[in-house]
Amino acid sequence: MVAGGSGRRFGSMKQYEALGDRRVLDHAVETARVVSDGVVLVLPQSDVADEVTWGATPDVILVAGGPTRTASVRNGLAAVPAEAVIILVHDAARPFASVDVYRLVIDAVRGGADGAVPGLPVTDTVKVIQVVESASIGVAGAVVPRIVDTPDRATLLAVQTPQGFVAEILRRAYLSEVDASDDSALVESIGGTVIAVPGEIDNRKITHPEDLVWARDVLARRNGSVSS
Repeated sequence: MVAGGSGRRFGSMKQYEALGDRRVLDHAVETARVVSDGVVLVLPQSDVADEVTWGATPDVILVAGGPTRTASVRNGLAAVPAEAVIILVHDAARPFASVDVYRLVIDAVRGGADGAVPGLPVTDTVKVIQVVESASIGVAGAVVPRIVDTPDRATLLAVQTPQGFVAEILRRAYLSEVDASDDSALVESIGGTVIAVPGEIDNRKITHPEDLVWARDVLARRNGSVSS
């Protein structure tokens, strides 16, 4: 469970923001505990020692994160027991990932895939850009993003977490010092077979303050109340 970010884009540490009567990360950890034998919770280094505040229990191990997401996951992997067969990696900033989506991922790995990720169809048109010198295309300004390709949306997925993998393969993928935006990219880079399972609309990542407003509204509706 990756919760080691500094909240630069959000403006504060979003993982600790209140979401109902708990914090964002508490929602994520609670679901992970239902489907897992244990949870390694990766936190900012300054928070790891405060086990009372963060509610560590025998099945939740606290680990200090690193300067990047990849480094944080690598630190977390080092604390996963060697006998683990399947390892799932989840971003704590996705508080509403359900037990169902966890089980879809786990079942796909048990079924023979090296890894599985939940994803949703892409509804917007996506453009591939290349930053070029503006003078080369007759546009005012220093540099501009030039559109160089328009992929077919039918070939694209917006992926989420939790992402699950055969433990030995994920560990091998993280032997590299390369950074990646998600774990499946590293597994793909060593030739692993990663498949997609259906994602969930509410499994949205809290990145900006308006995402937290959305999350509070979702929780209020689930609780049958109206958010303020």
